Amino acid sequence: MRVINQQRIVRLQAILVGVLLACNSTWAAQSDRGQSTLLSGLISTHDYVQKRASSYDRIGGNNDFYKIPAGDTITLLDDSGPGIITHIWITIASPEQYHLKKLVLRMYWDGEASPSVETPIGDFFGLGLGDYFQFESIPLSVAPDKALNCFFPMPFRKRARITVTNQGSEGIDAFYFNIDYQSLHHELPADAMYFHAQYRQATPARGWTNQWESNDTPAVNAKKNLEGENNYVWLEATGQGHYVGVTMSILQNQDGWWGEGDDMFFVDGEKLPSINGTGSEDYFLGAWDFGGHPFSYGLFGAPVVGAELAGSRSSVYRFHLDSPIPFTKSLRATIEHGHANHRSDNFFSVAYWYQKEPHAAFPGLPPVEQRLPRIYPVGGPGNAAR
Repeated sequence: MRVINQQRIVRLQAILVGVLLACNSTWAAQSDRGQSTLLSGLISTHDYVQKRASSYDRIGGNNDFYKIPAGDTITLLDDSGPGIITHIWITIASPEQYHLKKLVLRMYWDGEASPSVETPIGDFFGLGLGDYFQFESIPLSVAPDKALNCFFPMPFRKRARITVTNQGSEGIDAFYFNIDYQSLHHELPADAMYFHAQYRQATPARGWTNQWESNDTPAVNAKKNLEGENNYVWLEATGQGHYVGVTMSILQNQDGWWGEGDDMFFVDGEKLPSINGTGSEDYFLGAWDFGGHPFSYGLFGAPVVGAELAGSRSSVYRFHLDSPIPFTKSLRATIEHGHANHRSDNFFSVAYWYQKEPHAAFPGLPPVEQRLPRIYPVGGPGNAAR
């Protein structure tokens, strides 16, 4: 796995900011930060004050971390706007298994009561099964050793507040963080939209049958699913905005290839999807079950590729930074779990999008025990004895 050096981190951040700002012509026209690389912007003045919220030792020692007792919430950032968060770095020392699933990250913009980001912290950074692994994409990366990085730009007008809650049974020994943000000398454009991220899971995403021997069983292949009935849902949003991507992790309950399913996007109340894919690995821009090989690129990847057996784990991501999917009233982003949803594997995902407020209510975050990965007795190949 490639190691991310500092120069590449800076360049990737600049590319991401440039791509996302370019999606909004007004914002791009008013900001020199909409450059494709950082180097090309160095000759221009920057109309902001650079700030950082961090866990540094307030009395000048080397204890540059926070402890988080079980059940407690800490505030990582609480500051007034206008501003743009440009980078978040976190690393965690905890003996508790699955602490990545038990710590909950929330972000609130401009005094809203309902968070625009609510997700287990590991899932937010693409680690949806509670284990650490390295990967590199433009907006998210995990570097050695257990270093969590996010480069999604997050604008706010009046106030930004970010919290982490420990829903585990043990305290966090050391929680380190740096949040870099720009305090602007000017107001954000009226049409600048807010960053959102939403966690969802299906444990299992229950299939319509367990009476099948392989994914190409004739009864399975003949099943029709034109309207996305019972698809796994990445996101249901209302309002105006654009979808920019998803991270997803799968724990198989059954043997065979988990990804025999199509992505379907329903824009502004469509009955039939205007965007319809050809297979799970195709949506994540691989092919042929990923060939059993993990990979990690700027906009897409499958950094974990398990064997096609019950109990196997896989993690994938796709970011639409080149062409976000816009909606003016609503968006329903989904994917089948097996062809026409015949499989019953476990799915964990975080969808990322920008929209104007207010946003629709999020689904309730499942209790901790329900978020932990485990195999369920669903029947079917590799599961019949469970």
